[in-house]
Amino acid sequence: MRKLILLLLLTTSIAAQQPKRVIVRAGGGQDEDRARDWPKLAAPSESTDEARVRALGGYLDALVARDLFSGTVLVARNGKPLFFKSYGMANKEWNVPNTNDTKYNLGSINKFFTGMALRQLRDAGKIDFDKTLRTYLPDYPSPIADRITIKQLMEMRSGLGDFFGPEYQAAPKNKIRTLADYLPFFVDKPLLFEPGAQQRYSNAGYIVLGLVIEKLSGVSYYDYVRGHIFKPAGLTSTDSYTPDEVVPRRAIGYAEGHSNIYTLPGRGSSAGGGYSTAEDLLRFVMTMPKEGLGVAGGAPGINAAVESGGEWQIIVLANYSPPAAEEVAANVRKMLGME
Repeated sequence: MRKLILLLLLTTSIAAQQPKRVIVRAGGGQDEDRARDWPKLAAPSESTDEARVRALGGYLDALVARDLFSGTVLVARNGKPLFFKSYGMANKEWNVPNTNDTKYNLGSINKFFTGMALRQLRDAGKIDFDKTLRTYLPDYPSPIADRITIKQLMEMRSGLGDFFGPEYQAAPKNKIRTLADYLPFFVDKPLLFEPGAQQRYSNAGYIVLGLVIEKLSGVSYYDYVRGHIFKPAGLTSTDSYTPDEVVPRRAIGYAEGHSNIYTLPGRGSSAGGGYSTAEDLLRFVMTMPKEGLGVAGGAPGINAAVESGGEWQIIVLANYSPPAAEEVAANVRKMLGME
């Protein structure tokens, strides 16, 4: 979600193939710098499941002791959990702990679902990624729609930038509840570069792609991904929620000890901000090719990382700022020899 501290793992050509673990980062190495002096996961002397569980438990205990991690960690082999444990508080004010069925904000992992939805529509013959945005959104209120293609939007080569900025900061966040509500934050801004000339992280581009999905499907983005991605994969605890919905076991995010609820939009979007559980994400991962998957997202009080490769699956969800989940996932990946 937030540009400077967001990590999203995509293909370099998401339009053409299944995703592999290629990093497209906006924000440099500041998250790695923050974790430089954090405890690290030492490889166990024995390559047994028992030794791995002990090592991971000790590592997470050390992080929690320094208040560096709050969330849920699920490590599975071929879909069967080997380590599944939660730490910290989902709501510090009400003294509610995180549990294994806590729902966490995923940040920009929703972009991956957006890419899947577009590939479904392409396979149904409803969209050509090489066509311009104007082809599918004839009423888009900017002439840039004649210059950028769907593929450029998906690959973040369109020239569109972010929607976070002074206009977003000044807006009443609880009023931002549809994809169209995000448009005023960027629709009148010029392109950052000529379409196709560069690659730059773009939340705005994925808002526009969500609008394309709505136009082609005839339903809201939220209804489309719920019916065509979440439900078929058995994801019963994954959705985009509004702040005033009563959502059992939803974690509140904490950035530097403070709740992030007043910085979040009234509802997440095709660019990020949905919620899920570790078990739901494991179900989802098991529907993907075994050749490898890596997606992550983060913002203040939000960090989520999903990794798979070969027989291993790693799900780390945190209600602390980056790199809380990404750092844990990277350490586990290294321990398991997935580097």
